[in-house]
Amino acid sequence: MVGRIFVLGSFVVACSVTVSRFPVAGESLRADMLTVEPGGKGFNLAVGAARLGASVDGLMAIGDDLLSSFAAPALSKAGLPLTMLKRLPGATGGGVAFTDATGENCLAVHPGANFLLSAQDVAAAADRIEQAQLVLAQFEIDDAPIAEAFRLARQAGVRTLLNPSPYRSIKPEILANTSILVVNAGEALALAETLSPASRTGSGAITEDELAQAIQQGGPDTLIVTRGPQGAVAFQRDEPPLVQAAFAIEARDSIGAGDAFAAGLSASLVTGLPLSEALRRAAACGALVASRIGVFEALPTAAELQDFLAAHA
Repeated sequence: MVGRIFVLGSFVVACSVTVSRFPVAGESLRADMLTVEPGGKGFNLAVGAARLGASVDGLMAIGDDLLSSFAAPALSKAGLPLTMLKRLPGATGGGVAFTDATGENCLAVHPGANFLLSAQDVAAAADRIEQAQLVLAQFEIDDAPIAEAFRLARQAGVRTLLNPSPYRSIKPEILANTSILVVNAGEALALAETLSPASRTGSGAITEDELAQAIQQGGPDTLIVTRGPQGAVAFQRDEPPLVQAAFAIEARDSIGAGDAFAAGLSASLVTGLPLSEALRRAAACGALVASRIGVFEALPTAAELQDFLAAHA
């Protein structure tokens, strides 16, 4: 069964350097490796899902500058339709990342044209959204196109998945139309405090159950919290939490691991797999990317995922 996913995406040209340690203010370091590749959370999500066998459509904006020339060949190489690209006046998104010897990273992204994608652009693709089984969005674009896409999806009975990264406060109208929310532990805490400050206990801590309840009151029926090397946990209404342990790997570059997790989860769910198995496959996708350098070439194929799962049965 081939599942259909509509990705409300972002495209950036990603520059990444590998260093022995992160530089301090005013310091210049020699990099051990430099990679320049097509990226962006939305692009990564689309490529990741497509490599796992999903039928992927969507929208992502590029500018009219030199960097925009990276986009069409990248989509073609990934087997994604060029109709996903929306060319707008201005700069194409770009990012710079540092990865240290332990695989930890820090990065900065300039959104460029990604933040010019509009609700009107999304409305023009309403028929494509209605044909999807899952609409997937992230936060490297503005709120208005996400709100419109999720509104159209909910109206058509299509499930939605939001990965609100880079994190900002989630508008109530977006959260209300979100079916599945995927956040890391820090993002989940920030969101729970925004939604329900009273959920704090006397010690100042928030239990995961309280956190899930606070978030689910805003709309999502499923909350998935990723914890890096501690794995992931999924909360569903009136169900016990599902805990997925992390796979033991040698981490080389954690950039893109979260995108791989969300892509693996989405591609698994649209084929009808239960959430427990989708979580396992998602964790494996994240581990595979974290064990490799870069993102575009590191996102696993369906065959690579199956081999990894067989080796870690």
